Amino acid sequence: MTRLLLIRHAPTPETGKKLSGRRAGVGLDAAGKEVAAATAAALGDVPLAAVYSSPVLRCRQTARIIAEPHGMAVTQYRSLTEVDYGSWTGRSLGSLRRTKLWRQLLEAPSRARFPGGELLGEATARAVRSCEELAATHPKDTIALVSHGDVIKGALAHYLGTPVDLFQRLWIAPGSWSIIDLPAAGMPHVIAVNRVAPGNPS
Repeated sequence: MTRLLLIRHAPTPETGKKLSGRRAGVGLDAAGKEVAAATAAALGDVPLAAVYSSPVLRCRQTARIIAEPHGMAVTQYRSLTEVDYGSWTGRSLGSLRRTKLWRQLLEAPSRARFPGGELLGEATARAVRSCEELAATHPKDTIALVSHGDVIKGALAHYLGTPVDLFQRLWIAPGSWSIIDLPAAGMPHVIAVNRVAPGNPS
């Protein structure tokens, strides 16, 4: 059995304000690094065998901070990358909330495609594929997967048996971790959702 720690990247100056997406150069500020360090401290005694990360900068930075106490390098894993938000990338959340598509994303996200980008169902499929592939690579280990809020929510919804249309009910805070035990065969178990380190204000 593999234990997966699904970790959302620590906050950036854009978190909660803009849809940063896959834009380059959006990294952690001092406050974000403090959150990542608190998460790393909380997970310091966990016997991690590997740390994988989305290739997006804010995830790579978070993953390096988490991996450091374990003395290990971070492996980038492309399928853990952020949702492709298409032309919504970089826009303020305030402006997006006024669109018709925003309501559909809240009420029936499985049927909504981001303009020029992905369906949330497609992002969920690759998130689950990542979990399955990495669990197969580490059949008896505990590993960390540092990714993004919507990607993690999609994976959790899948293993909880929750339709994608209800995944907005899950809250995944920046710097939080969720735990899934994934056996080679048989029933997965979601052990924890949205754990945060002491002092994390998210």
